[in-house]
Amino acid sequence: MQAVLDWLELYPGQSWQQRWEATAVGHDGRRDWRLQMLADLAAAGLLDRHPGYVRKILGTGLIQLIGGDYLRPSLGWLMATTSPLRIANEMAKVRDPEGIAELRTARLAGTVGDSTMIPAIEKIALVMAAKGGLLRNVTIGDCLELMRVSREVFPGPTRSGRHSPVFYQLLHSTGLFPSDTPPTVRMFSPVFAGQVPVEQLVDRYQVACRPVRDLLVDYLRERQPAIDYGTLTSLATTLVLWFWKDLERHHPGIDSLRLSPETASAWKQRIRTRVVRSRRADGEITETTVERDTATDALTTVRSFYLDLAQWALDDPARWGPWAAPCPIRATDIQHKKMNSRRKARMDQRTRDRLPILPALMEAVDRERKAAAGRLAAARAAQPGETFTVDGVTLRLARLVRHSPRIWAEEPATSRRRDLIREEDNAFWAWAAVEVLRMTGIRVEELSELSHHSLVQYRTPATGELIPLLQIPPSKTDEERLLVISPELADVLSTIVCRIRNPDGSVPLVVAYDHHEKIWNPPIPLLFQRAIALEIRPIPISGIRVLVSDALARTGLTDVTGKPLDFSPHDFRRIFTTDAIMNGMPPHIAQLLLGHKDINTTMGYKAVYPEEAINGHRAFIARRRGLRPSEEYRHPSDAEWDEFLGHFERRRLALGDCGRAYGTGCIHEHSCVRCPLLRVDPAQRQRLIDIRDNLTARIAEAEREGWLGEADGLRVSLAAAKEKLAQADASLQRRVVAVELGMPSFSNVAARTVTS
Repeated sequence: MQAVLDWLELYPGQSWQQRWEATAVGHDGRRDWRLQMLADLAAAGLLDRHPGYVRKILGTGLIQLIGGDYLRPSLGWLMATTSPLRIANEMAKVRDPEGIAELRTARLAGTVGDSTMIPAIEKIALVMAAKGGLLRNVTIGDCLELMRVSREVFPGPTRSGRHSPVFYQLLHSTGLFPSDTPPTVRMFSPVFAGQVPVEQLVDRYQVACRPVRDLLVDYLRERQPAIDYGTLTSLATTLVLWFWKDLERHHPGIDSLRLSPETASAWKQRIRTRVVRSRRADGEITETTVERDTATDALTTVRSFYLDLAQWALDDPARWGPWAAPCPIRATDIQHKKMNSRRKARMDQRTRDRLPILPALMEAVDRERKAAAGRLAAARAAQPGETFTVDGVTLRLARLVRHSPRIWAEEPATSRRRDLIREEDNAFWAWAAVEVLRMTGIRVEELSELSHHSLVQYRTPATGELIPLLQIPPSKTDEERLLVISPELADVLSTIVCRIRNPDGSVPLVVAYDHHEKIWNPPIPLLFQRAIALEIRPIPISGIRVLVSDALARTGLTDVTGKPLDFSPHDFRRIFTTDAIMNGMPPHIAQLLLGHKDINTTMGYKAVYPEEAINGHRAFIARRRGLRPSEEYRHPSDAEWDEFLGHFERRRLALGDCGRAYGTGCIHEHSCVRCPLLRVDPAQRQRLIDIRDNLTARIAEAEREGWLGEADGLRVSLAAAKEKLAQADASLQRRVVAVELGMPSFSNVAARTVTS
């Protein structure tokens, strides 16, 4: 330290900081400042007889001056220099022992190893060295400046931990920041920039024609109130990038929406196809032209753009009239029926391939979950260097040089290390995602938004039975819906809640980013959450896809062609729909469970099996044959035919005709007045009146004599007699009332009234 002070005294200044700045060594941290110092001391005759030894310890002297707050080098210089290092140790000795000790305590209590936590503490010490003060004086602005300077000092691709934001999470976990401070540094990241204005959506593609650029901005702003942000960005990409920017690229100087037939035809051809480059076995690159799957959507968007301008030109000619032009895309260019049929066939084939594999996938992910948990438990009970075997896999607990809260095991044959905590975590969440998706049929976006508040209950007013329900948050159709929780699903959800909740029983609140609306949601107790470093983050949609794909890859399942089978989260939704409808669920009930606005969408999810119609028809025939005796399937004899014809002759009754089927007996013991198969003859109306009067008199006699049982039976017959009498009156009324159908008479037909 004395040598450093002697060197600084050679430069002018009222303080040690001013003298340090006068040396100009703090401008470039990659240049070794010790070389200039030794040269200056040698020129002044102040250099010790052992300059090599002095150079080795100069960093220690500079650290003492920084720790005592006599010098404050810049953040960039401190991050880039190779000397001094380990500033946190000096800060713990002389500047803020309690603050650094608190950070180290949080390091030992966290789930992150020393290789990540020690650099994080060192970054916080750099902020204290450059800004002065104690740990509690570090602000959010200091953290943001540190991340910015880190990107400037080390631009381009660097080591994965170079720009790690763990230091911010460490500060936030110690409670040094205010309560309203963003809990994650990702909220400051430009990756999660949030919603941007319409002007930026258009200007990011650098449209050359300014009037067309202004038109696109006005059009998108006009559409914005009626659509969500995801649709708005998709609309901007299609109209600006795929349509107008493509036209400017192939037709420089274009400035009008009125396209010639050749220009429109060329653009439609480009949008319908794309070039795929592949490398053959001999290393040669080949190009293949294939159809673009999104071509129909792009054509539809552009056609709607032209039609909207034409319609708006009628309402506001001054604003939209100059841009109204004939639409270059005809209705016949958009083959919705063909596209839908192809998509339906493709999705049905995926469902047919994956539905039989689903039980094997469920068994595989459950087995992997239990095996990963068993390996982790065995590793925790083992000593470093000890081997253990779980589910046929033999591992050896690794010997660690540094402290790490992770549990590492090595494969004895290859010495490859495996993070057993991460393996168990991935296996569990893959199993949870597969189980919830297959038993509910919800979208993957809805899965990522399930929270502890989604578990509700309903008590039936009649029986008082308690029914657990799962509330699905609004997503694609912007409508909530409720699903009944089955016992199997209840087990899965309870396992998830038990895993993520705090020791006090509460579920941690996490902040999730809505990738569709580009906004940060308020803290909510999401079910699908996991610890990343010192932060508890929600599992994003992309993370769920990766978990399911990795779990499927570990199973080794293949499709009909022998290739590895892939499962997307939406495949579970189609499988759920197909399985539910095939097992008797009415389609309109399935529509409510899936949250579809149109039942045709629900039926589109249901896969069509060629053998389904055949098996259904054959089963129908088998049921009919099972109900009829086998001897009926032959030519009837003369006696049988006469008996069949005589049946209809014997159906004549006093009050009308009996409508019972052939071969059946009377089921009402000839109490024809009560029988619904009796067709009353209107001519027998008086007979029905006599029967009604007789029944009335007999009921009065039964009530007078106390024959209550007979009176009840007679009342049933009386009600039937009145009903039959009403039927006879209605039949007579229809006979006397004529209805004019408006049919012309023969003399008024067209053929007889036409004159030459």
